[in-house]
Amino acid sequence: MPTEDTAPGALLLCRADPDSVAPAAHLLRARMLLTGAGDDWSVLVPEGAPWLRGDDPVDEVLTGWATALAVGAPWPVLALWWDADRAGLALASGFRRPVGYTWLADGTPDGEDEALHTFAGRLGLDPVLDVQDLERLTRADAEADAHARVRALLAVLTRAGLVLPAGLAPGLPADRLGRAARARADVRRIEWPGWRETVRTELDAVESVVENSPLGPWLPWSGTPRAHALALAQVTAGLPVTAWGLRRRSTGWIAAGALLLAHGLLGLAYDLGRPRD
Repeated sequence: MPTEDTAPGALLLCRADPDSVAPAAHLLRARMLLTGAGDDWSVLVPEGAPWLRGDDPVDEVLTGWATALAVGAPWPVLALWWDADRAGLALASGFRRPVGYTWLADGTPDGEDEALHTFAGRLGLDPVLDVQDLERLTRADAEADAHARVRALLAVLTRAGLVLPAGLAPGLPADRLGRAARARADVRRIEWPGWRETVRTELDAVESVVENSPLGPWLPWSGTPRAHALALAQVTAGLPVTAWGLRRRSTGWIAAGALLLAHGLLGLAYDLGRPRD
């Protein structure tokens, strides 16, 4: 049995407020805790841990979840994960391929340097100061283990408004992360409420976004030709992603494919059902 120092843990950081994140998070069909994490940031703390059951390694599950959240939302999702051997990140943004980086337990970098440059660009970080700090994470450092590397990454993100709540620290096991999240006054429990309630919640949330955001015309429920094309693309992409996840028995990628299909089908259904002028 893993000790507290070696037990896997994970966090999902979304660059959006909890009100925007909650509808998409419900579609993951996984138990999570949602709370704010600074200006326009939220953090999802998984309560269920499929990686502890041996279904998939923690990095695959988190990458799949991050991808699933990002393809249906106009904001990026950063997955942070760690286990006894490694720690790492995966940044998902729209339909683009996720960018990831890994450190071995002793802090040895195990990734392509260009990945962190791409990471900075997609999050809109400072191309000089922030990138310089990120580049340090690609160099050997005998005094920094994998958890310290992730903490250094989070320190860079504080300049972008991220403030991780107390008790949600890299290296802690899933149960301690859950206790810290549940202690927050603004915590929300994310559970699968069933398709009917999920559809109602999604539509209510997106109607508000459509009215107040310049991204509204691209969202599946706006009723525009661009939204219709996007919904078709989500369905087209969701089918092979789901099939690939089923072949690999990967919980994370099955969730990614299912969320693509759900967003696409809901968008098409809304488009067909909305009254025409």
